[in-house]
Amino acid sequence: MENYDVVIIGGGPSGIIAGITGLQQNKGKDFLMIKEEEKGLVPCGIPYIFHDLEDTSKNAMGPKGFVNLGGKVIIDKVVDVKIDEKIVITESGKQFNYKRLIFATGSTPTIPKFIKGYDLDGVYYIKKSYDYIENLRQKTVNAKNIVVIGGGFIGVEFAEQLAKFEDKKVSLIEMEKYCLSKAFSEDIAIVADKEIRDANVKLYTESKVQEIIGEDGKVKGVRLADGKIIDADLVIASIGYKPNSELAKKIGLEINSQGAIRIDNYLRSSRPNIFAIGDCSQKVGFITGRTDNIMLASTATSEARILGYNLCEIRVKRNFTGTISIFSTEINGTAFASAGAIEKSAEDSGIEYVVGQFADVDRHPGTLPGTSKLFVKLIVSPGDGSVIGGAMYGGKSVGELINLLGLIIQKNVTVYDLISLQVGTHPLLTTAPTKTVLIKAAENAIAKINK
Repeated sequence: MENYDVVIIGGGPSGIIAGITGLQQNKGKDFLMIKEEEKGLVPCGIPYIFHDLEDTSKNAMGPKGFVNLGGKVIIDKVVDVKIDEKIVITESGKQFNYKRLIFATGSTPTIPKFIKGYDLDGVYYIKKSYDYIENLRQKTVNAKNIVVIGGGFIGVEFAEQLAKFEDKKVSLIEMEKYCLSKAFSEDIAIVADKEIRDANVKLYTESKVQEIIGEDGKVKGVRLADGKIIDADLVIASIGYKPNSELAKKIGLEINSQGAIRIDNYLRSSRPNIFAIGDCSQKVGFITGRTDNIMLASTATSEARILGYNLCEIRVKRNFTGTISIFSTEINGTAFASAGAIEKSAEDSGIEYVVGQFADVDRHPGTLPGTSKLFVKLIVSPGDGSVIGGAMYGGKSVGELINLLGLIIQKNVTVYDLISLQVGTHPLLTTAPTKTVLIKAAENAIAKINK
């Protein structure tokens, strides 16, 4: 039996970063990663395989950095863990002894077994599997009528990518009034829906799938609750993910009400020397303090870095006190992003707030080529002026501006701090220094607080 200081179950972003950071911070320790497939995928890049990247291999991800630091990787499936003996058992019958065990088992797509026809030939789900996604990509090549079920980020991105092919008719079905409604308030979701439609996607909102219709075992269409039938020779269902926690549950780790492995702020599970990170582990909102089903690679890798430093002992007194839930995407050339508590999540948690907002352009003067509109909204606690959330849309600068907003939230920066924020500006890169969007939105919030 081989002995290791650390065994990692899973080879996704969280597992890789935990392994790399752990090796860097714990010299001389032996690390083993056990992953089920040799080839991995960048999770957030999966939709772009279907048009922009043109090839699954261009979105490949692997543990090269981990191996280069001395980590060992085997391709196998862990089927059992003997906690008392600290032994991991794989499907091939191999056994490995560990001192510390990390669950980085990720998530699996939600399969809507309540919908008749969910298992027809031609119905696919967004599995984070290289071979599965490559097979799906090949199926889309000849498909003419494609229906995507689910207007979350992945569903929207799949629909937008597939609609770039002129020979395909792409329909997107969403139960809520707007797509992306969990990440954005109505005013921004309306803008996002317009971009989806402008991207040549036939959008059906406030629509429920009653049945996936088949003939001779193959998909032929989708019937909505109102009776409308949408032709389909391929259906892609993207209605969410659930934590891959079956093994953890089997061996007796505590699981929360959402099916995730229960952990503390240092990523420790209910059993000594067993940790959990990424999609399989419990998430708590940084602002709301409530458990949430947030699954983001950015959150997972943040957890992984913290664990890597503190794996063998608490070296860095930085624990994971909750997810800020930073989302971003681009639809039809317009970037959308949000972070922290938006209006609905603040209201659901009983948090008082005011909204500060400002709209401008991302270059100065606005007549410069490549200039895009830039809209920023801040959600602010009126008691102390701290920024608890926000959202924005515009050009590509939104992708990094939302990360700055995430830091503002994490460090409890107030709108009073923001009005003295010193910024670097350049005509080709930013808004004008006289009207920096975050500062102007902060001033707008202060005006409402002082009413």
